[in-house]
Amino acid sequence: MTNADDDQVRRPNIVFILADDVNRDTWGIYGSKDCKTPHIDRLAGDGMRFDRAYSSVAMCAPFRQELYSGRSPWRTGTLPNHSKSKPGTQSIVHYLKPLGYRVALVGKSHVGPRACYPFEHFNDSGKKQDQNPFYLQKTCELIDECTDADQPFCIFIASHDGHGPYTTGDRSAYDADKLTIPPYWLDTPELRSALVKYYAEITNFDSLIGQVRGALESRGLWDNTIFMVCSEQGTAFPFAKWSCFDNGLHTGLVAHWTGVTRPGSVVEELVSMADIAPTLVDAAGGSLKPGDCDGKSLLRTLRGEKEALHRYVFGAFTNCNIIGNRDRVYPIRVIRNSSFSLIYNPNHKSLTSNVSIDHALAMLQDPAETGSDIGSSWVTLSRQNPSARLLVHKLHHRPEYELYNLETDPYELRNEIDNPKYEVMAEALKAALHAELAALGDSDPIATETGLVKTGHRK
Repeated sequence: MTNADDDQVRRPNIVFILADDVNRDTWGIYGSKDCKTPHIDRLAGDGMRFDRAYSSVAMCAPFRQELYSGRSPWRTGTLPNHSKSKPGTQSIVHYLKPLGYRVALVGKSHVGPRACYPFEHFNDSGKKQDQNPFYLQKTCELIDECTDADQPFCIFIASHDGHGPYTTGDRSAYDADKLTIPPYWLDTPELRSALVKYYAEITNFDSLIGQVRGALESRGLWDNTIFMVCSEQGTAFPFAKWSCFDNGLHTGLVAHWTGVTRPGSVVEELVSMADIAPTLVDAAGGSLKPGDCDGKSLLRTLRGEKEALHRYVFGAFTNCNIIGNRDRVYPIRVIRNSSFSLIYNPNHKSLTSNVSIDHALAMLQDPAETGSDIGSSWVTLSRQNPSARLLVHKLHHRPEYELYNLETDPYELRNEIDNPKYEVMAEALKAALHAELAALGDSDPIATETGLVKTGHRK
């Protein structure tokens, strides 16, 4: 990494606010008519909205390590959840500190080891209470200290809002009976009840956006601050987190930088979470060496310039070493272009499951089993409703390949893999996916993940 001439660059401040397990379509700017996100919606109107931003893995630890390092989880060795990056992994802290930045993380971490992510870390008390006052206090303290020292700052604020158990927000703002249920879910009382709690947390997260923006504006720092908000991966409800479906990997992302991002602008290019770190380093006046990051700088995109960023984005899900059955090896890989997603399930002859749908699986295997979670309520519904059975079947049974036209079927409800109309597209995506997996040393995902199962968890 090389440094730019300090005299030639006015260092922008950076504030990046991250939610936890939030479906992007719960934000008003992405179509929600139920969940209240006025501050995020305003920010997008004043700045830039990204419509095709994706993470590589829909789990917390892999997502955050990709975000902070600018490197893919294959490279950092963080395909499983609760994993830590390989020694020698460098992150945005290593790139911004030499430029004079104070680089801090306020809130949830879920990354490691510390040598790879040496943030100045201000930890919170988790889900015990609303952490917004703590986040605002620590952020303001950091801002004021840096202002007094005439030092630029980069602050990541990592909220717990959106991640269960749901403990924050005003639930009275939502009426379960009036909610609109997306077509990728089955309408049950258990789902509606959970959505009220979930939406309350998302609105609480949204209020943090307004509070931090207000703190910057009142200090006269708004115009020289890159301000970004991200939804992280999708919800822990079925077909989102712990999957390679669009609801899991497709992330909400908005950005504002006065004089750079055009109000109300929309980016339709494919964007990877690995692009964030090199973008911020570039904007700060730094220069990365070839190979430092796998992502690309979006600085020209922020400026409104048209540029081709990625022909494809890739994703993965690793079932082993997560809560539930830690020995379960059911790898999933995915490739997306601007219009299609192709999901590859190499262990398709087996059943897949994860902590959010394990009770549903138990009920399907043993009619005497009962459960009170969302997936279980779907199984109960399917016993009286034949139309619900297909979606319940999809919970644990996946074909070798799934092809979805995201333009005509954004909820990925119709698998087009056997549709002759899309045969050429399917074969092209298969070839590109397998070529990428071979280049990543993951040509046999079952073997890859068998090697990832921790020895202490083997049966």
